[in-house]
Amino acid sequence: MPARPPSFASIPLPALAAEAAGAIVAGCSGGLDSTVLLQRLAAEPWIRARGLRAVHIHHGLQAGADDWAGQCRRQAQALGVPFDVIRVGVDRDSGCGLEAAARQARYAALEATMAPGEVLATAHHRDDQAETFLLRALRASGPQGLGAMRPLRRFGPGWHWRPLLALPRDALLAHAHAHGLDWIEDPSNALSDPERNFLRLQVLPLLRTRWPHATASLARSAQLCAEADALLADEDAALCDAMAGADPHTLPLPMLLALPVERRARVLRRWLLGLDLPPLPARGAERIERDLLGARNDARATFAWAGARVLRWRDVLHADRLRPPLPADWSTDWDGRAPLDLPDGGCLSLHAAQGAAVAGFQAPLRVHARRGGERIVLPGRAHSHLLKQVLQDRGVPPWQRAHLPLLSDARGILQAAGDVACSGPLAQWLQARGEWLQWQRPGQDASPR
Repeated sequence: MPARPPSFASIPLPALAAEAAGAIVAGCSGGLDSTVLLQRLAAEPWIRARGLRAVHIHHGLQAGADDWAGQCRRQAQALGVPFDVIRVGVDRDSGCGLEAAARQARYAALEATMAPGEVLATAHHRDDQAETFLLRALRASGPQGLGAMRPLRRFGPGWHWRPLLALPRDALLAHAHAHGLDWIEDPSNALSDPERNFLRLQVLPLLRTRWPHATASLARSAQLCAEADALLADEDAALCDAMAGADPHTLPLPMLLALPVERRARVLRRWLLGLDLPPLPARGAERIERDLLGARNDARATFAWAGARVLRWRDVLHADRLRPPLPADWSTDWDGRAPLDLPDGGCLSLHAAQGAAVAGFQAPLRVHARRGGERIVLPGRAHSHLLKQVLQDRGVPPWQRAHLPLLSDARGILQAAGDVACSGPLAQWLQARGEWLQWQRPGQDASPR
């Protein structure tokens, strides 16, 4: 192993939480910050002992992108650190801007390369934190957003660690010059177009002419907001746990409405975060408060954003990703012997008592989407009922009805609606064989009952 540079202890490394015990994955760009970070990590025996490797994300957005990858490779090789380059495509038409799209692609690639328990280390510093705090403030964020970047957070299958977050960039620059480090300057940092660079090149220098410690003060404010948010988050989590029912995608309105409006907004965000849905936009909680919580029970009010939606039905809120319903013209024959994957991501299966084999139906049934007007003869009844009325009486929510698979026999007579309703003849036939239908909803974990 190459000899480590002297005096690297002048860049302190905070201790990692005990649960973040995996190998370290250093994100490398070839710039000043990541160069200092990689050298510092490589100089630490305990990090070498747990495992250290470096990764560079190649966006291909700049003419010198190959030079940056080469610079990172040379740095890693000089330190004896395993190195990899990952090429990614950036969606220029995402609607969120090129800088944000590149960041999304970068973190998605880093997450994909991490093994369970590994720790991604990035070189964000105190100046980055001050910029982030200002950006969040200008977007009217609350304590969670103003907490800006956390030193350690869950990330993908492991953790995201920012060991340099308490240090100003000037300290990294002085350290790099003192140790003769070599790095590449990103030409995009000289542009005033991106919002962050505008703050970095114009706003913060101007603030420091009047308040020399502006950067440190803004970063300290971010830390205080993060601490306040952590305290509030514990209460939010406890409230979400108290409201939790059989379906984590639903939230009971009476319990939610009993909370103060400010707490409701936090609980909503916490609930959606737990469902792995995109974060609500800045005024998303206000929209839900106004359009859904204040709506009539029968209004079916909906708020949609970024491929997700929350809707109100009766006394519950339901949140999920937007999922296309079963195609109206879709149908297929099914004998029940093997599970049937549905085109909307759901599944229909026939189960038998433990240890028994599923024999399947005497004749295949036709599985199809609802078209309206269907009728079904329920067990113990002599006449048929409108399926729509049966679903309403049994409390089947509207977000499930659009995905409900129907089973009809060769004569076109409806025999079952998923596992929600079964005709008298089919129910009798299944009961005699100790078998039952199960409909796995889209996005629902499979668990035979």
